[in-house]
Amino acid sequence: QVQLVESGGGLVQAGGSLRLSCAASGMIRRITDMGWHRQAPGKQRELVAIITSGRVTNYDDSVNGRFTISRDNSKNTVYLQMNGLKPEDTAVYFCNAQELELTNNWYSRWGKGTQVTVSS
Repeated sequence: QVQLVESGGGLVQAGGSLRLSCAASGMIRRITDMGWHRQAPGKQRELVAIITSGRVTNYDDSVNGRFTISRDNSKNTVYLQMNGLKPEDTAVYFCNAQELELTNNWYSRWGKGTQVTVSS
């Protein structure tokens, strides 16, 4: 089973930048899509960005042009470079990965999240 560990969150002023990382570890057979979601207080979790194993990307409109998702398949790691941060980006950011286990079953794995707080 894959474990996902996020890092890189913190407190930043509006207009600033942060880079999140998410490393997958464990008995990895195959990981395909990896992505970042976020959940603000009182709101539902929402997709921020996703990247396929072939590095095709997709972004939510609210972050398009400000955030960049990338991955290093050799390290089973996905990154989220966040520029031009706004107070409305404040949320817990969760990493997600689609895993094909040794049992030949697909699972959606989640990290525990990292807090991003943007002050105005």
